[in-house]
Amino acid sequence: MQTFTYTITDPLGLHARSAGLLVKEAARWTCEITISCGEKHANCKHIFAIMGMAVKQGAEVAITCEGTDEEPAKDSLLQLFEMTL
Repeated sequence: MQTFTYTITDPLGLHARSAGLLVKEAARWTCEITISCGEKHANCKHIFAIMGMAVKQGAEVAITCEGTDEEPAKDSLLQLFEMTL
């Protein structure tokens, strides 16, 4: 299992465009990828689940990758967060 945390810096929080980018990147990997923020959890391959979390700017999220390609998935997602979210 690979995990990282990230604080959302986008003034709009985790909005539709950024959630779409996250889903698109997560779909490239076979491992299970989840996002957590407080008590809320969602599968990163389902946009409506991510949008339903209503993550705001300044919130800390945890991304967990579990499966055969978890390490490259984590590295790729971390890069996505650092570049766009």
